[in-house]
Amino acid sequence: MISFSMTEEQKELSRLARKFAREEMRPVASECDEKEIFPRTVFEKAHQTGLITYRFPEKYHGGGVDSLLTSCIISEELFWGCAGFSTSFGVSALAAGLIHHFGDEEQKKKWLTFLCDPGKVRMGAVCLTEPGAGSDFGAIRTRAERDGDGWKLDGTKCFITNGGIADLYLVFAKTRPEEGAQGVSLFLVPADTPGVSAGKKEKKMGQRASHTADVIFEGVRVAGDALLGEENMGFYHAMKMLEESRPVVGAGAVGVARAAYEYALDYARERKQFGKPIFKNQSISFMLADMRSKIEASRLLVWRAAEMYDRGEPCSMEGSMAKAFAAETAMEVTTNAVQILGGYGYMRDYPVEKWMRDAKVLSIYEGTTQIQKLVMTKLMEAE
Repeated sequence: MISFSMTEEQKELSRLARKFAREEMRPVASECDEKEIFPRTVFEKAHQTGLITYRFPEKYHGGGVDSLLTSCIISEELFWGCAGFSTSFGVSALAAGLIHHFGDEEQKKKWLTFLCDPGKVRMGAVCLTEPGAGSDFGAIRTRAERDGDGWKLDGTKCFITNGGIADLYLVFAKTRPEEGAQGVSLFLVPADTPGVSAGKKEKKMGQRASHTADVIFEGVRVAGDALLGEENMGFYHAMKMLEESRPVVGAGAVGVARAAYEYALDYARERKQFGKPIFKNQSISFMLADMRSKIEASRLLVWRAAEMYDRGEPCSMEGSMAKAFAAETAMEVTTNAVQILGGYGYMRDYPVEKWMRDAKVLSIYEGTTQIQKLVMTKLMEAE
């Protein structure tokens, strides 16, 4: 039987994430957005609370909660708190996830523990995007060449979440350039390795509380065991990563949309014009009804994709549907929230303008909405 109920464990984790979002994230979100700073202290608190490492086995200091659906439930609450913070949290967990999926036991003991240890909090980052390569995976130009028993990396990555502040980079680099996307491998590169440096920090429209920057690799030498998974299997690793991350991003979009909807609803109930709350005007109440409906529909798409993943079923179609629909819903809902508040919604004194700015990149990163539709149409063609 299909169920839309959370387990007791999921309910408890949802309450934990909501409490953290309300008490630790929201009070500083506006200031961090305004100053364009990522608060390491909030990351450390989230890490120590277990809200970043819960999915990994306990023997590596994780929480042992191996469920993508649970990740989506937690992600919705954290993005409700602040999308910028949550994006940085999620990318660090994504880096750990790559090690968990593709690392051998020695790599997991060393590097998954490195990222999960609550005693010494560390941050991860995934270095895939380049100035000329995003969704076009085969266009990656960063090179990894054999150097004795190890490897030498050269290249520049851009738009890297946690770039320049992470402790460990998961780097996609060409090991067999003539084979395009099939000649990419994945490497573990500690941030303190000679030749690794931070480039330009981006000034963004939204999610300003997430640190985004270039990462530069110049003659970076790593040992042979820095290769994660099999050589030339980077494309497969990236597709696996995206299959898992897209429902989580969709859940984050639900959280941003829900935050804006809740605020707009409260405002519409209290704000009076022509002697009555503006909620009594059909043009406003119908807008809110549509917002609520699309948020609920987005959540159901996300949960469906995640539940399929947890059952071990292919869910590329469902994940792309969920990510695309939820991201566009977040943009629509936050825009309408600004409209409902009118002139106040346009002012920085009110949070809806931040949520609107934060929402936009949800339809861009982890594959644009157009890329999601390309994925869907290719899968439909193959049916």
